[in-house]
Amino acid sequence: MRYQISGHQIDIGESLTAHVKSELGNAVAKYSDRPTDSQVIFSRRGHEYMCETTVHLSTGLNAQASGRASEIYAAFDDCREKLEKQLRRYKRRLKDHYKDRKEPVEVFGAASYILAASEAGVEDQEPETLQPMIIAEMETQIPSLSVGEAVMHMELAGAPVLVFRPEGESAVNVVYRRDDGNIGWIDPKTGS
Repeated sequence: MRYQISGHQIDIGESLTAHVKSELGNAVAKYSDRPTDSQVIFSRRGHEYMCETTVHLSTGLNAQASGRASEIYAAFDDCREKLEKQLRRYKRRLKDHYKDRKEPVEVFGAASYILAASEAGVEDQEPETLQPMIIAEMETQIPSLSVGEAVMHMELAGAPVLVFRPEGESAVNVVYRRDDGNIGWIDPKTGS
């Protein structure tokens, strides 16, 4: 597994780096045979240290967790425990969905935009233009997954929506969490 360990406006030493590699490697190895890479970012806000970790698996699954504590090692340990809990929770589902998969999940690049929200108290006014203002643009990846895998990715990421391409198809599909707690699926080819 490749590690990218960094500190946001703080220095992290070799001892912490070695600790992260050892502990994170052991934790992920329990639940995944093929982790590809991980990103660990440490930061500090006031008296509290924060650790944010993302682990990418060869199945295309991303597991994310964050931890906080008054000591930097404790912040990492809190984050690692949450990550382990997440992976343990999905271990059976990972095995069921990916046991026959020989290749990593294929991903496609796409543009992702963040649009400015309307300002408070301005909803009653007519906008000058119907074109929304783009405040950020970034590259994102659209995975090629089955519907079941897409739902699992969405739940693991804690996201309200996931855009994906069904395997072997070129159309883009969407799964999302409905207000009633169920999962919705938008498939343009079945629409009329």
